[in-house]
Formats: sequence, C-alpha cells, structure tokens
Amino acid sequence: MYALLISGFAALAVFLGLFLGGISAWGWALLLAALAFLACNGLVGYVVGRRVKEIAASIQGKMTDAQRRMQEKTMAWRHRPPGSLKQAQIEIGKLQHAAIADALAATSQFERYRRWTPLLSRQIATMRMQLNYQDKNWKAVDELIPKCLAIDPLSAAMVIARTYMRDGYRRSADKKGRHVPNDIDRAFRRSTARLRYGQGALLFGLYAWILNREGDADAAFAVLLDADRKMENATIKRNIDLLRNNKPKQFSLAGLGDEWYALGLEEPRIRMPRNHERPF
Repeated sequence: MYALLISGFAALAVFLGLFLGGISAWGWALLLAALAFLACNGLVGYVVGRRVKEIAASIQGKMTDAQRRMQEKTMAWRHRPPGSLKQAQIEIGKLQHAAIADALAATSQFERYRRWTPLLSRQIATMRMQLNYQDKNWKAVDELIPKCLAIDPLSAAMVIARTYMRDGYRRSADKKGRHVPNDIDRAFRRSTARLRYGQGALLFGLYAWILNREGDADAAFAVLLDADRKMENATIKRNIDLLRNNKPKQFSLAGLGDEWYALGLEEPRIRMPRNHERPF
C-alpha cells in the first residue's frame, strides 16, 4: 500500500536524520520516527479517504435519484394505472437496471485509490456485490462474495441469502449426531457478533426464516427469542407469537419492508388500482 510505504520512508528519514546526524539519541529518534509514521499515514489516509467518500456519496446520490424517479412513476400509476401489472414491472425493471449500470460504471473511479488505502479493494467488491445483487446478476454476485467485506447487516444478509439460494441449507452431523455448522450458520454467527443493541433485525429474521422454511421451527423460535433480547422490533415479536402458537406457515418478514424484499427470497404483493369510469 502506497500510504504505508510513504509513511515508512518518512519515518526512516526522520530516524536517520536525527540519529546519524547526532541530533538525538536512538531512543528519541525512534520515538519521533514512529510519530512521523503515524502523522504521515494519518494525513495520507485523510486525503484519500475524503476523496473516496466523495465518490461513494456521488454513487449513492445516483441511486437515490433513480429511486425517486421510480417512486414518482409508481405514484403516477396510482392515478393513471398502466395497461397491465406486468408492463409496469418491466418499466420499473428497466429504470432500476439503467441506474445500477450507471452506478457500477461509477465505481471505476475508486480504482486509482485501490493501492493507497488498506481494505479498499474489499470495500469496492462489497459495493459492487450489493449493486449486482439488486440487479440479480447472480454470476457477478457469486464471483464477488469471496472478495467482500460484509460487516454491515445488509451486506451480510445478502451473502447469507445468496448462499441459501445457491446451496440451500446443508445439514450434516458429527459422530455424536450433533449438527455441524454450515456456511450459513457460520456467516450468521460471525455477522451478528459485531452488532450493537437494536441492530440486525434483518439478519435475525432472515436466519429464522431459513430455519423455519427448512422445517426447524424450534430453532427459528430460539433465534427470534435471542433477537428479542437484543432489540425492539414488531416483526420479530409477531413471528415469536406465531411460532409460540404453532403457526409456522404464517411466518412472515413482510413487516421489514424493502429491506426484506431486496434479498429476493420473496416477492412483494403489488396491488394495482382499478380504473373506475364515472358515468356521465
């Protein structure tokens, strides 16, 4: 990484200048060299980080603007519905695809800073994975997942959901008959270990949804109880009540809204208004 190399050379220059020049003893020279390394690394990180944030904000702005246009079109349909629901979905899909393609192209602006900032390559891969996930480009998503830094709940949920789509929930047992954690189990535990209170309703809900769908309502119930101790969420509480009353088929994460449907495991129910012609 360029930032580390520049900082290292700066620290070395300070040390050699102070020690060999007879200005300071080696201990003080070493201390000042370490301070020079930190200061230089911090300055380079600040300058590069600021530019990276500007690019990320620009991409986010593009997606927000596209979302606004899609919402405006949806609102217009409420007053004047299109010919068919299928045609409406096609038009929305075209708008979304164009916006995602534009955002993906914009991520190339990060490339010049890739060698400057540690972990930036993984952050770029994570952003591209999220965009391709929204576009349902599963081949690109599968290629990017191993390169991702999925530390936020949405990215982690996308990784878990895609793993379930592709591989299912694989079950295996050890010699004592105990369940051996699979990729989904490990990804869930790893991603929820970093959450603070009130975070992760989507992650806990998704994992419980998978377990319930696989016929293990008891395990899903235990996951939701754990979530309920860590957050206040109406959808989590509702599904706890459903499983407690032996109604696993009514389990639903629709209450999480767009966050849930963005994972692509269920489609939202869209009701188009009917035209009612008024008699004259």
